[in-house]
Amino acid sequence: MPTILIADDHPLILKGLKDFLLEKEYNVIASAKNGKEAFTLIKAHQPEIAILDIQMPYLTGLQVAKKCKEEGLTTKIIIITFEKSEAIYKEAKALGIYGYILKEFAIEEVEHCIANVLQEKSYFSPELIEYLEIKQTPDELKSLTVTEMKVLQLTAENMTAKEIGAIIGCSNRTVEKHKSHIRSKLKLSSNSNSIAIYAKGQEEFLSKYT
Repeated sequence: MPTILIADDHPLILKGLKDFLLEKEYNVIASAKNGKEAFTLIKAHQPEIAILDIQMPYLTGLQVAKKCKEEGLTTKIIIITFEKSEAIYKEAKALGIYGYILKEFAIEEVEHCIANVLQEKSYFSPELIEYLEIKQTPDELKSLTVTEMKVLQLTAENMTAKEIGAIIGCSNRTVEKHKSHIRSKLKLSSNSNSIAIYAKGQEEFLSKYT
């Protein structure tokens, strides 16, 4: 069985998770009530897996993960939270976190998550993924080509037609043609600022598709 550390600032959740893992005969070597304690114990024991609450005093679960990464610790991090947040999801992915479990499903999912992690596979709660996918790209954006999406993204970054052309490898005139097609497809006004205003409001979706 893998060595596991768990951390949560809610005593009942911490006890419930620990009791469950022990009942399933996992090797829980330590538990912590805050992020600072969790990081100290991870450094001292270097468990294979650390299951961390996100919101903890002193250091959040993500901050603990970041410190572990900076110090080259090999402990695989699983975070548990009530939050369905795209920002947290993206940060977790960027930090190389192995698991993201929603607390309301923690008992049902933690075993499956651990099994995945031990096989070097990441596990993100299906409920979280489903929730994030609801925030789908607006249908009208799906009508644009990849190049048009790139033009829209660069417009959102306040780039001129000349700068956009240099990046995507075409002339100013071709960039303006792309913009004309974008206006037509998105039913925007012919006002020169209409694309920039629209693009600014859709930046979170543009970054995903370019």
